[in-house]
Amino acid sequence: MPNRRPLATEYDDYYAGYIGRVPEGSIIETLTIQREAHHAFLREVPESVADHAYLPGKWTVRELLGHVIDAERVFGFRALHFARGADGEIPGMDQDQFAAAAPYGRRSLSSIVDEFYLLRGANLAQFRAFDEAIMSRRGIASGVRFTVRALLYIMAGHESHHIHVLRERYL
Repeated sequence: MPNRRPLATEYDDYYAGYIGRVPEGSIIETLTIQREAHHAFLREVPESVADHAYLPGKWTVRELLGHVIDAERVFGFRALHFARGADGEIPGMDQDQFAAAAPYGRRSLSSIVDEFYLLRGANLAQFRAFDEAIMSRRGIASGVRFTVRALLYIMAGHESHHIHVLRERYL
């Protein structure tokens, strides 16, 4: 598996902060480590804080984790779409629209945590087969040209960002 970080030409500047959160080394290893470490951490978050929001108008813990799952699915689909050489632009994801329509607020925190663990595992099974040629394939989503490689880094950085927010502002 290639370990090259994405170049600035492989994503929009908006995503630089997420990519900057990803440590050096194999992106597959990073995604795998995150899966295990964050699952262990999230399993310890008590159900009693599931409906806590750190400020009025902010997502609850359940909704925050639901957002991470939704984004993981979107980034994973984009990576698959581009990896397979599919034509056509993928529309953007309106995170607020997704959050408003999602049933995460009615689910147990443990079911959300388990779903995320399984989803990341499924994505990893797919990503482990990506070679340099696949990682370098490009496509357009949300009006932005990405490589598959950049999407994997964005996925890891996005999760890292929200786990940091959860630790610092919610717990």
